Amino acid sequence: MMIHGFGFLSLSGSLVLPWALTGLVQGERITESLVKDVPQSSTVQEMSLPSRKLISAIPTATRYYVSGTGNDRNSGLTTSSAFRTIQRAADLTNPGDTVLIMNGIYSNANASGSVVDIKRSGRANAWITYKAYPGDRPKLKHNGWHGIQIYKRASYIEVNGLEVEGNNRNMTRDRALRQKYNQSNPLTNGNCITIDGRNGHTHHIRILNNKVHDCGGAGISAIQSDYVTVDNNEVFNNAWYSVFGASGISLLSTWNYDNSQNYKMFITANKVYNNQMLVPWIENGKYQDGNGIIVDRSRNNGYRGRTLIANNISYKNGGSGIHTYESDHVDIVNNTVYLNNQTAGIDYGQIMSNHSGDIKVFNNILYSAPNRPISVNNKSSNVTFDYNLYNNNGSDVNAVGPNDIMANPLFIDASSGDFRLNRKSRAINNGFRWKSLTTDVLGNPRMSGSACDMGAYEMR
Repeated sequence: MMIHGFGFLSLSGSLVLPWALTGLVQGERITESLVKDVPQSSTVQEMSLPSRKLISAIPTATRYYVSGTGNDRNSGLTTSSAFRTIQRAADLTNPGDTVLIMNGIYSNANASGSVVDIKRSGRANAWITYKAYPGDRPKLKHNGWHGIQIYKRASYIEVNGLEVEGNNRNMTRDRALRQKYNQSNPLTNGNCITIDGRNGHTHHIRILNNKVHDCGGAGISAIQSDYVTVDNNEVFNNAWYSVFGASGISLLSTWNYDNSQNYKMFITANKVYNNQMLVPWIENGKYQDGNGIIVDRSRNNGYRGRTLIANNISYKNGGSGIHTYESDHVDIVNNTVYLNNQTAGIDYGQIMSNHSGDIKVFNNILYSAPNRPISVNNKSSNVTFDYNLYNNNGSDVNAVGPNDIMANPLFIDASSGDFRLNRKSRAINNGFRWKSLTTDVLGNPRMSGSACDMGAYEMR
């Protein structure tokens, strides 16, 4: 079984990531594997990260302040003269500007609108940043189409440290089912954070450290976009009531900003749970999404870049924990996926490659309910599963590699969402070492023993 080289990672000099994955170094071989007569994976080409350049200071950059007690007639230039709405600041931003959002509840101004529409772009060396004021916890609470919408070619945008809450608490499943043919109702279909490149492609977007929940539609969605990083977000209770078949975190029809074949899309270190369809998809009347994380139909646009899904915890979602559909060039590494497929009739497994190609699944922990599929490869090509741990649940494993293990992962307390590993877990010191994957989901060093651990946590 051959693992092909990944080429060279080429990120914009201004795209500063918490870490990035570049290559593999083979760790110690596991003595017990699920399949005895499968050839060993070959050595993988190594590569080095490019140097990371700090974003240059912009002498004319402005800081705007927004507060729950502010006023849009203010200047917005100090904490004591803050604006009341984020939109007021967004309409003034120029490259390099920062919008600091203070405590308060921020809502959509009209019934179908967003809390904030971001349409103005930064530059490669001068991103526009929207973030919580230090120590504050602002909340964007909406019942419109979007909490935050980034669109109309807006690029070089960062959203950091905000809470976005949708309308689920004001809705019931019975009410939503009565709307199951209504595509124009934001009360059931509203999304939390939308990156929409359909009317002018968006690119170079960072969604970091946010709490995103209770939206009837998608949690975090990027459509026809490129160079998107979704890192360290908590995404839960989304996709319940939409007629459009949404998920927790989704990349749909990714678009080529350039012809790079290196890593450009990153979904990393997120906690994603209880995202589930409670209303059937209007296209076919079926319940078939509600995934934790999905890369969807990137093949439609001939997408050439690679997508990295790593260090995530995805559990108790309606569909797969991690899913690819009609997509290529995706690496799924060091994730913990647990008891997904909560929706009746969905048997995708914890990680599924569906009609996809060039998919690599390494160092993950997959835990499925008794006699339910664990890993699934459906009509995909060039898919490699290896160095993963599967729980022994009585189900046949659809996709396995020579160094996969079947064992109880021995979580500390999965019932309460604690997926750290007991020191006796066979997931410890039995994974591949991914050379540039230097930290785990908590930011701790990834390599602390004789080999790296499987799953999102590296145990000391």
